[in-house]
Parts: sequence; C-alpha cells; structure tokens
Amino acid sequence: MPTSPTFIWQAPTWPGMHYDIVRVGGELARAHKAQGIIEGKLAGLGSGQRLELAAEAWSQDAVATAAIEGERIDLFAVRSSVARRLGVGNQDGPDAPRNVEGLLDIMDDAVRQRDAPLTQERLCAWQAALFPTGYSGMVRIRVGAYREHAEPMQIVSGRVGREKVHYEAPSSARVPAEMQTFLEWFNALTEHDKLVKAALAHLWFETIHPFEDGNGRIGRVLVDLVLARDSGEVSRLIRTSQRLLDKRRDYYEQLERAQHGELDVTEWVLWFVEQVRVSCEEASSAVDAALGKAMFWSSHRDKVLTARQRKVVNLLFDAGPKGFQGGMSTKKYESIGNTSRATASRELAELEDMGLLCRVGAGRSTRYYLNISGWGPADPLIAETSSDNG
Repeated sequence: MPTSPTFIWQAPTWPGMHYDIVRVGGELARAHKAQGIIEGKLAGLGSGQRLELAAEAWSQDAVATAAIEGERIDLFAVRSSVARRLGVGNQDGPDAPRNVEGLLDIMDDAVRQRDAPLTQERLCAWQAALFPTGYSGMVRIRVGAYREHAEPMQIVSGRVGREKVHYEAPSSARVPAEMQTFLEWFNALTEHDKLVKAALAHLWFETIHPFEDGNGRIGRVLVDLVLARDSGEVSRLIRTSQRLLDKRRDYYEQLERAQHGELDVTEWVLWFVEQVRVSCEEASSAVDAALGKAMFWSSHRDKVLTARQRKVVNLLFDAGPKGFQGGMSTKKYESIGNTSRATASRELAELEDMGLLCRVGAGRSTRYYLNISGWGPADPLIAETSSDNG
C-alpha cells in the first residue's frame, strides 16, 4: 500500500497567497532586465532570423515539456511541424503524431490567443488535444472534461507496492468550484507582476490538478500564456520548460514544498522567477549567436560558395563555439557533404583561402574551425593530438 501522504488538501483561500515582495523584487528586476535585453538584441535581426530562432526555441521547449513527464518525442518531426506553422526553415520533414501536434496546437494557442480569456472550455480543449485517442498509454481516461473518479488524485513515485505519496489533490467533486475560483483570478486584472502571476498560476493549477492526465503540460502552457501576455511573440524564445527539465528534481521539490506549506509562497516565487531569468539569459545567448552568424555572412557576402560549403559552414555555426568536437576534418566533410575525399579536401582549402575557416594542425591531424575569435581550440595542440585521424 502507498505510504500515507504528508499533505492533504485543506482548501486554502488561494487568492490569498502572498509573498515577500522585498525578497522577490531583486530577482524580478534581474529577470525583467534580461527580457529587455532580448528585445533589444532582436532589433538587430531580420524577421526571418527572428522566426528561425523562435521556431528552434519552440521545438526544443515542446520536447522538454513532454520529457518532464517521461515522454520522448521526435525533435526532427517537431521541428518540421513548427516550421510549417511559422512558415520558416525546413518544412518537408516527417509529420508528428497526433498527440504531438496537439501539444504544439495548445502551445501555439497560448501565444497567438494570449489576450483571449482563459475558460473551462479552452482548458478542456487543450487537454483533449493531448489525448486524441482518449487513452493515456494503455489506460482510457476522461478527456475534454475535469476528472470525476471517486478515488483520490495522488501524485506518487516509487515502484509498485512501495509508492511514496507526495501530494493528494482536492476531491473530484470539488474541482469545478476550485477551478472557477482559479479562472476568475487568472482573468482578473491583478496587481501581480506578470512573472509572479505565472509562478502563482502554475502552482495553483498543479495543486488543483483538475484533469486525469496532462496537468503538468497544461500547467506549463499556462506559464507560456502569461509570458506571452507580458512580451508577445518574443516569449517564444524563452524556453522555460527546457529550464524546468534541466532542473527537474528542484522543480518537483519546490512545487511539493509550496503545496505542503502555508499561503506564504515566497520561496516558490523566488525560485520560479530565477528560472525564467536564466531562460531569458540563455535566449539572449542564442540571439547573440544569430547576430554573429548574420555579421559573419554579411562580411563574406561577396564569396561564391557551393551549396555543400555553405551547409558545412552553417553546421559549424549551429554547433556553437565548442559544439563541433575536434573541429572539421576532411573525413567529416566527406561524410556530411556526401562527396569524395579529394573534393572535401579541395573545398575545405577553398574555404580557408576565402577566410571563412582557419586551419589548425597539419597532415592527417588537420582541423578547420570558423575564422572567428574564440571558436578554435584553446590549445592548438588539441587538434594535432586528436584521436580522429580523418
């Protein structure tokens, strides 16, 4: 039998949740500054580049929010679906499964329809989109409606027979009333800062846990909705679910601690706003990389490259300063470009002569890096001693 829960829902007056604004204020200021920096940097990019950044961030965040729930989805299929939705990038990839398309539908709805009120009907449509077959795995569940089962809704972990109950949500009979209170609060013009409201909304929704399944993903889409109301389409670049996945253990611990405590949720709000701030800083780094790429190609716009050469240079860019381990070798170029060793060697030499790449090492240990300060190995001997002799 499961162990006894350490917390049972006591129907607190959730609109009365409070936090220490002095303690939270500093982190809020840093987070909003990080948001502003992203918006400022985006002004230096063209609309197509901004859409490409948004598409990649959205794709990665969709994969992350599913991964938090233990579900693995194909990033390639997600990317092609997102590309078709935004009209950018490679739109010819495979179709995503219906449940994945449903996840992308609700993430898109949260941003595009950010000013529309949040209603029971909208939330139920979101949940139904996640389970188009009416099943969660092998289990048939109630979709498009709040849960109605008589058994307590418990959040548990551990193997069968030795489960640990982390939290027990309100009974199904109380969900409609609890959700009505939540929706009235969510749609009201409150004095809360938007990042604080995102923190409170996520905590409150997860505490009610109104659906049989899908609560985590929907709760994170609510965060997307609030952030979109704060910064519009720019919010697509802020990968909060990716950050929560990276900090999954802390995420669960912070939620559990806030649900077990009283109405003072300062620690949860402080932690959540910090994660949004870090997500903004990571998005800012992605914008920096895009700006650097744009400047690089602008400085080489007079160069005539083959499609294969352009593909390899972009691949090096997308991998980042330290992302392409061991640099580009003739062997790697041959494989990536599906060409002969002689052609690979010649085209790499041409890229070096044109100033796009710089060469490190000699003979079989020759490696090429983008001709950008800081993008080569910290120690040139690294390339010479590489175990890859291609």
